Amino acid sequence: MVPCNILMSMNNPTSSYKSAEILEPITPVGVNQGETVLILDFGSQYAQLIARRVREAGAFSILLSPDTPIEKLATYAPAGIVLSGGPSSVSEKGAPRCDERIFELGVPILGICYGMQLGCELLGGTIEAAHAREYGRSVLKVLDTTGLFRGMPTDTAAWMSHGDQVEIVGDDFKILAETSTCPLAAVSHKTIPFYGVQFHPEVTHTPHGVELLRNFLYKICGIKGTWRMSDFMEAQCEKIREIVGDSKVLCGLSGGVDSSVVAALLHRAIGDQLVCVFVDNGLLRKNEREFVETTFRDHFQIDLRVVDAAKEFLDDLSGVTDPQKKRTLIGHRFIDVFKEAATEIESHTDDTIRFLAQGTLYPDVIESGHGYSGAAANIKLHHNVGGLPEELGFELIEPLRDLFKDEVRKLGEVLGLPDGIIWRHPFPGPGLAVRCLGEVAEPKLAVLRDCDEILLEEIVAANLYRSTDQVFAVLLPVQSVGVMGDGRTYESVVAIRAVETQDFMTADWARIPYDILASISNRIINEVRGVNRVVYDISSKPPATIEWE
Repeated sequence: MVPCNILMSMNNPTSSYKSAEILEPITPVGVNQGETVLILDFGSQYAQLIARRVREAGAFSILLSPDTPIEKLATYAPAGIVLSGGPSSVSEKGAPRCDERIFELGVPILGICYGMQLGCELLGGTIEAAHAREYGRSVLKVLDTTGLFRGMPTDTAAWMSHGDQVEIVGDDFKILAETSTCPLAAVSHKTIPFYGVQFHPEVTHTPHGVELLRNFLYKICGIKGTWRMSDFMEAQCEKIREIVGDSKVLCGLSGGVDSSVVAALLHRAIGDQLVCVFVDNGLLRKNEREFVETTFRDHFQIDLRVVDAAKEFLDDLSGVTDPQKKRTLIGHRFIDVFKEAATEIESHTDDTIRFLAQGTLYPDVIESGHGYSGAAANIKLHHNVGGLPEELGFELIEPLRDLFKDEVRKLGEVLGLPDGIIWRHPFPGPGLAVRCLGEVAEPKLAVLRDCDEILLEEIVAANLYRSTDQVFAVLLPVQSVGVMGDGRTYESVVAIRAVETQDFMTADWARIPYDILASISNRIINEVRGVNRVVYDISSKPPATIEWE
């Protein structure tokens, strides 16, 4: 895997790359027939959450563009289809729509919010602006406790977020639930396997929403819940061997979760055909290089080549303060170093390296719009999707591109990776360069490494590492007045950043207890020469980002 954010820093959406067949399997690898659920995304902010809920229930989910033709939908042999919510009005010009032949597939379909409205309209219903818009929690009265609402209370809460609603449906529909302002809060068709709910069962604010989704999957779609990570691993290994053959595969190992799991998976699949390259760019955490070497070369016996390019990277960054320019320079230098390493490896082997492995994840694919172009797609050009410079000349292998982050961790457990790697917090590809605000220089990096090490030691000691999702120190380009002993100081300020998140698309600052923050601050100020003030970042994402640069 090319380390995190490196290729994104190239900022070149027109870059092309060769794709190995493994990129977009029609039948998902390691998924039994009849265990796939398709989700058509009409722009819902909860689309990824629906996909996660389906997978948590034991089925495999795939997000697709809402206008995917029925012929392509059929190739997945889906057990069911979910039509997501969305911000549009069904009646407005240009509103996203699905293939009107979708009901010809004969598989159960669940419409959520906008998806319910569109499905009902296609089946002859009428959609109108609601007399009283519903935003937030509403009391739902369940009229039919069989099927979709099996085992649920007759009075429960549901999370609403709609301005339009279904006003009229024909005699072919059955009303399943209502609220005080929405008489058709849930419906089903009597002869076509279509179900619609005006509320959002995927969010935690709907307390019995997961039960409703499980009823849809197990009672209506008939899934067996047979999707297991061990099956995925074995099937993906088989697919990798089929694609790679006798060729060599190059993997850029960063020591993070994604690249580590990719390396372990490839090593299991093809053994000595895998060559890993770790680039020491001089911007790493304290003892990072030694950690990676010990773990992968000594423990896993992987062919690991370490390239020391610290001087080249730091020379490039001399005098540079603009964050985007930092990322661009680091990205270009990384590509040069990686190309040189690949050439050197090829010169000492009999085989040409055909493939480059990357740790692209499913959210990367969704956000970048590659292989998926839903109404909410194309949020950003992601570092691992579509940014590989063509001159590298490799075919890509992205064996994790169907997985969410938590699923990657599960795969790591199945592969036998130690907890210390599986649960590592993310680390940016440009490394400490984007946590050392202003000009990057070795003395400042040394200070930042020591601060970061103390911070993580205290977080681990307080048993908070697993309950937080990313924790790090930032060296600010300001100095402040302080007093140490009887003397005045004028030294650096360090900011502490700790966040909690499920998907890193949004995040909230972690409520670390004051006594632990006090210990962190006292240790940094007392043990790290050159720092006399520590501050705590209490910004959420959005509006702030997780990293400072």
